[in-house]
Formats: sequence, C-alpha cells, structure tokens
Amino acid sequence: MSDSRIKSIVIVGGGSAGWMSASALAKVIGCDNYSITLVESSEIGTVSVGEATIPQIQLFNTILDIDESEFIRSTNATFKLGIEFIDWKEKGHRYFHPFGNYGTNMEALPFHHFWLKMQGDPKFKKTSNLSNYSLASVGAYANKFMHPSTQQNTPLAGINYAYHFDATLYAKFLSKYAINKGVKRIEGQVDEVKTNPVTGMIESLVLNDNTVLSGDLFIDCSGFKGLLIEQALKTGYEDWTHLLPCNKAVAAPCLSTKSLNPYTQSTAQSVGWTWRIPLQNRVGNGFVYSSEFMDDDKAQSLLLNTLESSPLNDINGLQWVTGMRKKSWNKNCIAIGLSAGFVEPLESTGLHLIQSAIAKLMTLFPSKAFTQCDIDLFNQQTETEYHRIRDFIILHYKLTNRDDSEFWRYCKNIEMPDSLKQKIDMFSENGRIFRHDNELFNETSWLAVMHGQGIKPKSYHPLVDRLSHDEIERRLKNIELVISRSANVMPDHQAYILKNYTP
Repeated sequence: MSDSRIKSIVIVGGGSAGWMSASALAKVIGCDNYSITLVESSEIGTVSVGEATIPQIQLFNTILDIDESEFIRSTNATFKLGIEFIDWKEKGHRYFHPFGNYGTNMEALPFHHFWLKMQGDPKFKKTSNLSNYSLASVGAYANKFMHPSTQQNTPLAGINYAYHFDATLYAKFLSKYAINKGVKRIEGQVDEVKTNPVTGMIESLVLNDNTVLSGDLFIDCSGFKGLLIEQALKTGYEDWTHLLPCNKAVAAPCLSTKSLNPYTQSTAQSVGWTWRIPLQNRVGNGFVYSSEFMDDDKAQSLLLNTLESSPLNDINGLQWVTGMRKKSWNKNCIAIGLSAGFVEPLESTGLHLIQSAIAKLMTLFPSKAFTQCDIDLFNQQTETEYHRIRDFIILHYKLTNRDDSEFWRYCKNIEMPDSLKQKIDMFSENGRIFRHDNELFNETSWLAVMHGQGIKPKSYHPLVDRLSHDEIERRLKNIELVISRSANVMPDHQAYILKNYTP
C-alpha cells in the first residue's frame, strides 16, 4: 500500500487564527513526522477585535500546557465573569449574562422554573432579582474575582471564567510557542495559488519572492479575503446581512479611569453598540455599527465621545459581511477564523470559532485521500455551530423595546430563522430551554438574554408544584444568602491581579 499520510501542512496567515492553528498542530501531532509551515507578511495587518473571550479558551490553553500565570503576564490579561448589556432592552435598562449557573437545580428540574413560579408572588418578586442567584453576576458587579475553590459544596468551587487580553500579544505569545515546537515561519505574501487541473486540489503557493511552497493540507487563515478558500477555490459565501445588519467597527484603546471590572460591557447605541474591555494596562473600546444607518465620520465621533480618556492610538476600522463560507472545508483546504465566516463580536465568539474548527480538524484529520464523508461532516457541524451562534446574536437585536431610531425599528422587524423562533416560543410559553446538538450557548446563556431582553414566560414547568410555595421560597432565600456570602469571600479583582501576576 502506498503511504497516504499527510506529511506537509501549510498555514496561510498569522494572527490569532494562524498561530492558534499552528500551536495546536505542533502540540497534538508534532513536527517530527509532519512539516508545519506558516507563511505571513509583516506588511499585512491583522484584524484584532477579539480581546474578550468565553471560558472555552481555558481548555485550549490547557491542551497546549500553557502556564496561566505566564499567559496573563504576557498578554496583559484580566479575568472575565460575563458580559453586562446596557440599553439593549430599552434605554436605562441593564442586565448581566454570567458564566456559570443560576442557583442550583432542584427535584431534577432547572432552578429557574422555581424562580419563575415565585414571580407570581408580588412580595417575593419585588425583592428577588434573577442575578442574585448567580455568583458570577454578584461577584462581577462587586468587582470581585478568585479562582475556583478546592472546597466542594460551595458556589466558590464552580466559578467559571474567561479572559480579557491583548489579541496581538496573544498571537505573538503563540508564535513563539509554535516556533519552539518546530513550526517553520516564512515571511512573504502569496502571489499565486496553483491547483491540480484534474482534481482542483491546491498543490502549491507561489510567494512574492518566487518561493514555491508545496503542501498536502492547506489551512486558510488569511482573514476576510479568503485567499485560498474563496479566491482560489471559489467556494461561495452565505450572506446574513439581512439578519444582522451591522457590518463595520471602529476601535481605539485608552487608559482606564475606573475600577478593573471583571466583565465586558456592551452598550447599545442609536445604531449598533459599543464595547468596553478592561485590560491590565488599558481599556479596549470599539463601536460596531451598520453603514446603512450611520456614516463613518459619525461612527468615529460617537466612539470618541464614549471614551473615558484620550485615545492611545489612531482609530482602527474594519468592515465585513456577516455570514459564513458555504463550505469551510473544500478539497484539501480548510478555512479557520475570519476566512471561514464572521459573526459580530457581541458575545465574544471569534476565538472560540477558531478553537472549535481546530478541534474538528483534529477529530477528522485527513489522509491524502481527503475522504468526502469526513469533509461533509466537518462542514455540517460548522454550519450548525455558526447558525446557532447567529441565532443567539439575533436574539439581542430582535427582542428590544427600542424604537428611537431607524436602526432599532429595522431590528425589531427582522424575520427570525425558524430555529430561533422555536427557542423564543418555548421559553415564552412555559420557560423551557433546550440545548440543541451541544450548541455553544447553554441554558444559562439563553435564560440570561431572553429574561434580560424582557420575555416573561406565561407559565413554568408543572412539576415545580410538587413543592409548596413556602418550601420554594425558603430554598430560594437560602440560595440567595449563600451566593451573597460567597461573593463577600472573593477578593477585589484588581488586587487579585496585582498580588498574583505583578513581578
């Protein structure tokens, strides 16, 4: 039998996508039996809006055996317990999307159904806020943070967190990691992509210095332009602009004048929304908007007016088409990162989608035969994941009471995908939340946003009535008290970083 093993892997593009891919490949499959080459140009800038993450990034760093302390120091990282949404439901309203659970399940039923029943008691409803049952929410608003406690049977053992960090520094951190493990970096730009005239497979790349780079498997991390997946292979793109109209962003860092919050803030504006991401040395700020409803000059002016201090750098702008490639894996090319698709960073999913694509690649790692059933499964799973994330983002825009601008009136009238409508209908009727196909956002996330955006279920799970009103009230008050006491134990976020991560 001929040797059909993949021997040479070529990654086009650096940035987070390229170096996360290179690092994971170098760690998992190694460079002893595989040639892993990354080609990038220092003249081509990278898109860096992904300074906020979700907890899954911990797993990625753990797989690479990255020391968390070294990572935090190298990327100016801080900790993140969730996202605060301001003015999304209506002006003056805010809610928190936490990492971790609300309360604890009881009688084999989700906690929130018991809380929903108690909303029928005016006295209880007046004093009980859903966020009071989330340690992440209570701790975040008090600017508290600590790592999970080793002591079990306490909410402190279940602390779930992510990071804020400098994405450019993260890419540099990973590039050093990958190169030390044997990844070869080539400085250059791709001038030509040569494909096999019979199979259509990519055979080699011609760089701007006439270097010819051959490979068996090509990974496209070239950003929005999709140098391999689109420009060479003409894969096609599924456009979701009609569902999510924001297509531009402007960003600028500034110095912090406030406490070091362990959470991201997203504030709805007349068009789109602004973000605030606190790092150790600065604050990342940005404004996501639709060019159909606001011009670039007004967008830049709005961003500058939201900064708490003078910008440290010039404003950086980017533009995209919300959507995804019709196939993320086409022939012997896999698109990872922005080349595969883009959903605005409202819920910090950018780096996760890179991580998820790498995980699927490892599971379905090909031979030179590039079996079509493996490729089809990769694409099916990718499509499902993107669609579920898309639906979750639409939820924030669709469920709003705002009608103070043409933009928000447009969002209120967006025609929902059937998959999202089913989620909303189920929760609206009886508070049920179902997680499909192990989708990224779990029951806590859907509950936080659907409740936060104003859905009030007509009823709750009927089996809740097995417990008496008084017993449910007693349990809920006890849970609320335990959460409050646990938050009091947590140290100040900024003091925690200074104590543990400052030389």
